[in-house]
Amino acid sequence: MEQVNIHHAKTHLSRLLERVEDGEQIVIARAGKPVARLVPLEDAPRIRVLGQFAGHIHMAADFDDLPDDIAAAFDGDGS
Repeated sequence: MEQVNIHHAKTHLSRLLERVEDGEQIVIARAGKPVARLVPLEDAPRIRVLGQFAGHIHMAADFDDLPDDIAAAFDGDGS
């Protein structure tokens, strides 16, 4: 990861962005101290569609029933 100073970054921003688009990460520093990092953006997350799996998933009516000993442990009654 290359480090450049602010003056260099301002002067060569277009070139630096081309390198970032190619996958590089570049640190921008002020007086030798890193203050920012140029990194490529990830692809935007897909928008989730509510109900897209309707009819594809079956959940048993008792899916959240616990045996008594395990339920008691969660309630603090178990030893």
